[in-house]
Amino acid sequence: MTSKPTRSSRPGLTLAVVLAAFATVPMSISGAAVALPGIGTALGTSGAPLQWVMNAYNLVFAAFLLVAGVTADLVGRRRVFVAGAALFAAGSLAAALAPGIVALDVARAVAGAGGAGVFASGGAILATTFEGAARTRAFAAMGSAAGLGLAAGPTLSGWLVGGLGWRATFALHAAILIAALCGAGFVAESRAPERPRMDGTGALMFVAALGALVLGAVQGPQWGWTGPAVLGLLVGGVVLLVLFVRLQARKAAPLLDLTLVRDRRFLALCLVPVVTTFGFVTLLTYLPTYLVGAGGMSAGRAGTVMLLLTGPVLVTPPVAGALATRGVSPRGLIGLSLLLFAAGDAWLTVIEPGSSPWVLAGPLLLVGLGAGLSFGINDGLAMSIVEPARAGMAAGFLNTMRLGSEAIVIAVFGAVLVSLVGTRVPSHRLAADVAAGDLGGGDHVRLAAAFTHALHVSLWGLAAVSAVGAVAVYAALAQPRARAEAPAGAPADEPAVAMAEGR
Repeated sequence: MTSKPTRSSRPGLTLAVVLAAFATVPMSISGAAVALPGIGTALGTSGAPLQWVMNAYNLVFAAFLLVAGVTADLVGRRRVFVAGAALFAAGSLAAALAPGIVALDVARAVAGAGGAGVFASGGAILATTFEGAARTRAFAAMGSAAGLGLAAGPTLSGWLVGGLGWRATFALHAAILIAALCGAGFVAESRAPERPRMDGTGALMFVAALGALVLGAVQGPQWGWTGPAVLGLLVGGVVLLVLFVRLQARKAAPLLDLTLVRDRRFLALCLVPVVTTFGFVTLLTYLPTYLVGAGGMSAGRAGTVMLLLTGPVLVTPPVAGALATRGVSPRGLIGLSLLLFAAGDAWLTVIEPGSSPWVLAGPLLLVGLGAGLSFGINDGLAMSIVEPARAGMAAGFLNTMRLGSEAIVIAVFGAVLVSLVGTRVPSHRLAADVAAGDLGGGDHVRLAAAFTHALHVSLWGLAAVSAVGAVAVYAALAQPRARAEAPAGAPADEPAVAMAEGR
């Protein structure tokens, strides 16, 4: 059990505060991408310095999630949530006022650290505030909020950039987090009953390892995957992770309790967002580029088409949560969600430069439904099988898998696209331009055909990974564990019971 809350909890207001923050953190990822052209023009920059507006945020966010989660267990989940939200708001406000690209990149790194605190502690707060069916509904709402932020980010940012300029995008993020901070007083504090000292060595080693891996993946397309810098980062990151695991096995109070990841069910649920990155997030990132570059659509029309992919993410999570609380197998729902990625990605190979939205509607809706199902129940299931004392650690690890995989997989996917386009165009530079949506360097029809070929091959790869992931996760979730009897009068957590019984 966690320690007794230090103040009366207001579950409804707690949920509202957490959801507002959870919607804004992914909004800052997808929304900032739309603002990049305006930032480049206003600040007179391009290339790597401009890309670090995104990379700085993503790298720091991913690297600090586990540390933030463990800190939340030790010093208090509400305290870390407030600190993270304040840091995110400060970083976003600094970004809105940044006089140059270096200051903007630093501000985005600060916001990323704050986002890690919000994500790691927010899930732990919901896990310790709600129980049973109410917890399932709360996590379903959290999935909808994250999906809303991810989907609405580009649209809101586009409106703000067009009307008020790129600085308004970051100002909006700061304003929402400041509003959430105003309601944080209604969130009850909780922490682990035993609070040993933080494993500082383990924390530094893990942050360095994950930071090296993400940096290597992000810079791979620019520096060259076989270059000494990228290879050094990737190999160094793997070595540090191995040393980190060995260190944790000998620690009495480790940063990451290895018994947590030895639980097959928990580890399987942590792999779900990794598969989701392959099946869903890559499309969210690269499909608009294809629609505009090869398909000749305007940015507005491409954004409308993308609603077919993102729309289901806004409405499906509560449905998934309701199905789970009504006895539908959560294991089956998770397996179905990943199979929908496989089917939708494979079906999307019908895409051609002149494809109408009606041709794309079926596959995009399938993938969106898959994402909505997993967003609705996966985090709640993962947290339901972890004792409350380790809620922050569990949330931190789960989100590390999510954000770390996104940074790495998206970078690798982009490199694969460039390589595949390169088999049909005369130069690597032209291939990189085509994969980025710039088809003005030659015969548009021929370049669009090369982009289409690369996308088709990549989609088959995404479908294969999603199908294998679906089988692996479904099999792992079938492993039952002995379930302790609940205390008399304690509310049953039906999805967790179903998981324990292998359903």
